[in-house]
Amino acid sequence: MAPRKNAKGGGGSSSGGGGGGSGSGSTSAGSSSPGARREAKHGGQKNGRRGGLSGSSFFTWFMVIALLGVWTSVAVVWFDLIDYEEVLGKLGVYDADGDGDFDVDDAKVLLGLKERSAPEPTFPPEESEPHAEPKEQTSLGTETQNVEDEVNERIQSIFHEMAHTEHEVRVSPAEGQQETPPETNEKLDDPGQKEKAKKKKPKLLNKFDKTIKTELDAAEKLRKRGKIEEAVNAFEEIVRKYPQSPRARYGKAQCEDDLAEKRRSNEVLRRAIETYQEVASLPDVPTDLLKLSLKRRSERQQFLGHMRGSLLTLQRLVQLFPSDTSLKNDLGVGYLLIGDNDNAKKVYEEVLNVTPNDGFAKVHYGFILKAQNKIAESIPYLKEGIESGDPGTDDGRFYFHLGDAMQRVGNKEAYKWYELGYKRGHFASVWQRSLYNVNGLKAQPWWTPRETGYIDLVKSLERNWKLIRDEGLAVMDKARGLFLPEDENLREKGDWSQFTLWQQGRKNENACKGAPKTCSLLEKFPETTGCRRGQIKYSIMHPGTHVWPHTGPTNCRLRMHLGLVIPKDGCKIRCANETKTWEEGKVLIFDDSFEHEVWQDASSFRLIFIVDVWHPELSPQQRRSLPAI
Repeated sequence: MAPRKNAKGGGGSSSGGGGGGSGSGSTSAGSSSPGARREAKHGGQKNGRRGGLSGSSFFTWFMVIALLGVWTSVAVVWFDLIDYEEVLGKLGVYDADGDGDFDVDDAKVLLGLKERSAPEPTFPPEESEPHAEPKEQTSLGTETQNVEDEVNERIQSIFHEMAHTEHEVRVSPAEGQQETPPETNEKLDDPGQKEKAKKKKPKLLNKFDKTIKTELDAAEKLRKRGKIEEAVNAFEEIVRKYPQSPRARYGKAQCEDDLAEKRRSNEVLRRAIETYQEVASLPDVPTDLLKLSLKRRSERQQFLGHMRGSLLTLQRLVQLFPSDTSLKNDLGVGYLLIGDNDNAKKVYEEVLNVTPNDGFAKVHYGFILKAQNKIAESIPYLKEGIESGDPGTDDGRFYFHLGDAMQRVGNKEAYKWYELGYKRGHFASVWQRSLYNVNGLKAQPWWTPRETGYIDLVKSLERNWKLIRDEGLAVMDKARGLFLPEDENLREKGDWSQFTLWQQGRKNENACKGAPKTCSLLEKFPETTGCRRGQIKYSIMHPGTHVWPHTGPTNCRLRMHLGLVIPKDGCKIRCANETKTWEEGKVLIFDDSFEHEVWQDASSFRLIFIVDVWHPELSPQQRRSLPAI
């Protein structure tokens, strides 16, 4: 074959190779004859070959066919031309491993490559839990509010009250407000975590439910497509026709669950909780379905604040599945939610005896030890639990308490863990470690009155500081026990007491009888009396007191300190990396979501007046809707 340049007429002789083109001599690319061009156009001859498609023509047709195939596939998916769920439903009759559908495992069984799974054990129906919940565990919020927001607030506050630290209290976002709680959440950012989190697909159908799988799938399809009301009706009809179908009743419960969230209705959610119980009470319930129903029931009970009812459900789960340590871990949390640290501790000790490397059990066990002031003992459990990467361990609370415990024993690795917590997205910064934050608010340790916009309040406090001081001293002199010791486990040593006038935006009427003029003065300033994430209080600290480095719970407030009785030397406060001292009659303003620390090394007591205010960048609607702390 001639070189390509000659085939194009680039100066060499062209071979005839079978006729059709004769003669020798060179033909330039610019002087080829019309006949030669026509012949080439119609495929008569190229490079000595006659007939057939050229390389470029073949590629063109190949691309056309390929694109047609791609667009056909897109059309099938986009316009839902094939009902895959119906196809899979028909294949369900070949379900051999009992998981409710036809898949690779079923094919292996049918081909004799895998043994058929044993039938699922069944459990006798159990008496339903009494519907009435303890009075103290009533539903939170109205039917039109987002029940999850308010309930999560209650759950988290109960969980953290046991440790008696203000900075442990955590609440959930208010409606219409983006707030970023850390989550107790099973984060799966690392491949290792994702691998651990993989679970075998649950088997939800008993033998009878396999015979009505088409009806079940059709109803489930409606639910997954968000047609909740239609799905509820569909599952209710199946339950009416087949009252002994566990899967149909479970589908009904899921639809009620979804509907409760859609309508934000506690009443609908209560119906879902009852239906989950009905599933568990039916005969011949597959093990996986029984477990899912009771777990979801427990979660929804917590959702409504029914902590003791949830605990009963968790106890039943552990009785039915005693070898499932994940259920025991959930039971431990259930005990923590009602403040029963002792039983929670026993549960986690039992788990760790069986599975000593269970990270979830370790972090919670360490959390309990720290709450019991066993600071050094808590550190290895918190540290190893976080390092395990197990689901539920990558949580801001555990980074927070590990760092705090290390600070208290003088371990310099504390800030390493704060830094890691910041990198994992749990903290706004290494210094600002509050656990419930509203995104986008200005963040700085120290503020001036002008920056806050609360100049009138500051002027009023400073103008009336002697009046405020004298009422505080009078209460101290009466020795009626109105000043209460700090009980949040924030002191390394010393004597620190407080006398509170407002808490979470609520006025303490009895306390204000002891300081009536001060309370009357404050009534004019809703930015502080209405601050449901703060307090107004006198604070007295005696010589020899040191307050551990700590942070407040939220970035939604700023804290004012009015100096009332300040010794000449020995009293100071550090916020982040700047230390200041108080002056009588002057206001200091700082953001207590940043780490701060206090020393009282004077020879006499120090008395200040603490006034919390809403962060100035919060809107009026946000101030009304954010849950209290």
